[in-house]
Amino acid sequence: MKFTYDPDVEEFRQEVRDFIAKELPPEEERQKRGYEGGFKTNKEEYDYTMGFQKKLTAKGWLAMAWPKEYGGSGASHMRQLVYNEEMAYAGAPVGNMGVAWVGPSLMLYGTEEQKKQFIPRITGADDWWCTLYSEPGSGSDLASLQTRAVKDGDDYIINGQKIWTSGGHLADWGWLAARTDPDAPKHKGITMFMVNMKSPGVTVRPLINIADRHGFNEVFFEDVRVPAKQVVGEVNRGWYHMAVALDFERSGIQAYAGGRKHVERITRIAKEHPELVERRPSIRMELADRFVEVNVGTFMAYRVAHMQAAGLVPNHEASVSKLFGSEMSQRISLTGIHLLGLAGELRNGSPYEIEDEASSYLQSVSSTIAAGTSEIQRGIIATRGLGLPRG
Repeated sequence: MKFTYDPDVEEFRQEVRDFIAKELPPEEERQKRGYEGGFKTNKEEYDYTMGFQKKLTAKGWLAMAWPKEYGGSGASHMRQLVYNEEMAYAGAPVGNMGVAWVGPSLMLYGTEEQKKQFIPRITGADDWWCTLYSEPGSGSDLASLQTRAVKDGDDYIINGQKIWTSGGHLADWGWLAARTDPDAPKHKGITMFMVNMKSPGVTVRPLINIADRHGFNEVFFEDVRVPAKQVVGEVNRGWYHMAVALDFERSGIQAYAGGRKHVERITRIAKEHPELVERRPSIRMELADRFVEVNVGTFMAYRVAHMQAAGLVPNHEASVSKLFGSEMSQRISLTGIHLLGLAGELRNGSPYEIEDEASSYLQSVSSTIAAGTSEIQRGIIATRGLGLPRG
């Protein structure tokens, strides 16, 4: 593995940095307005996110990993890595579920009509998508989902409940997994639907998280009619469609780029307020540990992208990167609280020039649950990486 990038990739990195410097508001303004990272909780933050993504569209970067025939630029894995790293370090609002898996699924399984209708609106940042997978009784064991879809003429009638739906209150469309054959084994009998979130019978209720933010929602479906032409792929084979993704970059670099920025910010506070370090000398070792962890994790992410560029499938390697990065983010936030002492427990009232570490830590709790729990990742590492038997 090389530890340097090719010159053309470094040129692209500088292009991304120049774009960020020009198009993103100053960091102080983003933190003050709660825009850091583009956490979409209200209309103002939504408009900020979509406005930035329109600028990405104009550059051809919003779906840069997609094939050119679908509006992407066919970017290499290393370019994707650099793009994701720089955007995450800057806290830019680039997350987009339509780009992440709706579009790729349509490329693979969608009809020509579906591709023409939905893909240009995804690449144009015209529609916002939410993902309707998890249910109160189906989280990590997603195949046990119970939301029902019953065929009725040219429509399907949907009944059930979804939960932890990020951005559901602002979404135009939902990417829904529902059970169409209740008698089939649980990994079969599931079908994928595209649901207009303004359809009659769809109710979205807010879920306020532990950090007092409204990002999650619970969504109820009561006799919601979805046209059969909005089924994606084969009926009853949705589990397999859901599991397949295009070979895009999934290194986990965002956690390490954001973590690096966070550690640098905490270290700056320590330097500007030496009394905090004098009060807790061990914080020096904590900060050193966090820097080491960020560097180790960064190279894990680089390895994943390097393997993909070489045509390899980084199955358990990607799980290692995700597991280490999500648990690292919690340790970084906890180090910030340790540095600030009692002031670190204040929310929106710290006497130091730093966003409240209490909220940062609370927010980081979900990182070991979202996108596959730490327990699930350890299971993948054990069975697929180490060849251990299932217990």
